[in-house]
Amino acid sequence: MKEMYPKKGRVILHVDMNSFYASVEMAYDSELKGKPLAIAGNPEERRGIIVTCSYEARKFGVRTTMPLWEAKKLCPELIIRKPNFDRYRAASAAMFDLLRQYTELVEPVSIDEGYMDITGCSDMGSPLEIAESIQKRILEQLDLPCSIGVAPNKFLAKTASDMKKPLGITVLRKRDIPTVLWPLEVGEMHGVGTKTADKLKSIGIETIGGLAAANEIQLKGLLGINGIKLKERANGLDSRAVDPDSVYDFKSIGNSTTLPRDLSNQHELLKVLDRLAEQVAARMKRKEAVATSLSVMIRFKDRKTITRSQKLQNPVSKKDEIATAAKSLFLKHWNGDAVRLLGITGTDLMEADQAVKQLDLFSYEQDAKKEPLINTMSQLREKYGKAIIESAGYQMKKTDSTGSGTSFNKDFLQDRKRRDEGDI
Repeated sequence: MKEMYPKKGRVILHVDMNSFYASVEMAYDSELKGKPLAIAGNPEERRGIIVTCSYEARKFGVRTTMPLWEAKKLCPELIIRKPNFDRYRAASAAMFDLLRQYTELVEPVSIDEGYMDITGCSDMGSPLEIAESIQKRILEQLDLPCSIGVAPNKFLAKTASDMKKPLGITVLRKRDIPTVLWPLEVGEMHGVGTKTADKLKSIGIETIGGLAAANEIQLKGLLGINGIKLKERANGLDSRAVDPDSVYDFKSIGNSTTLPRDLSNQHELLKVLDRLAEQVAARMKRKEAVATSLSVMIRFKDRKTITRSQKLQNPVSKKDEIATAAKSLFLKHWNGDAVRLLGITGTDLMEADQAVKQLDLFSYEQDAKKEPLINTMSQLREKYGKAIIESAGYQMKKTDSTGSGTSFNKDFLQDRKRRDEGDI
């Protein structure tokens, strides 16, 4: 298969989940499949806004950000569901966990999309075969559709994944750019918003091809350094690497696994939770973060799935702490039936060096003994700066970054109020 891979250069995939929130709701409630469905904020109010909708709803003209009253007018049979962000985060964690089974070079960029560098994966098949395998497994194991772009760089991979939805796979090579990309309107290019498109059109650039051939001095005068970058993209140039350690703001770090067989043995299930806790702890260490809430996802043999969350008394980041909390949640809510998938997600994250412990009786006695040392450290930091001295535990967090895996990215949504838990 090595002949299917470039001797120089890379093979990048962009995996983009289709109508993610609506698809997750359909995966949890099969009766919603094939029906016009919308996820909307404040569905009880006429001024509620459509967050996303199914492809069946889009056929009626329903679109994201559309007022709910307008959507109902276009599609009277439209089914409305409130957003369930815990559910979406759990599904996202499971999706990224599956992607990392192919390569550690996975870069989440939002809750429902990410890049993969599969340049070194020739032993798994051709790039197209790997993309087909990923799409098939996400659909079979998570019951979620996705589109995948296959290209030599991130920009072209992202562009390709947008070309066929839902459940599309598109290969976009540099030699395809003049015929596939250049004839498109400049506003259709990834990275060009409405305002930028209007500015480009004001100087006669109507198509992506026109941008590719534009005068660099004129572009820089109009858009600054971004104008030069957009011209490079229009010519299919993008040197950005897939970075599993890329720093993004984030709200959760999780991991899940589909079990090799349905398990009902409690001891074996708890061992799986131990392994998941170890992986989540490694990713927290890499991000120098702690979790103040924890959720556990359980998918049973009959595909019924539940997520249960708990606000923690003290922030956690170590394997044993995560495992203890996860096992407690699991045992409290597991009904004894065979389990197909397990997941652990740490949520409501904080930076490790800013976390303030909410002391319980046990930790109070330990921390009280450290009070003179803590006071001394505080005085030194106040006089010489925050970085002058750090606890050994935090210093180890910074220097020991050998944990495997990558972090699960934040979902970029502002509404993070915890919702009441229930069967899903």
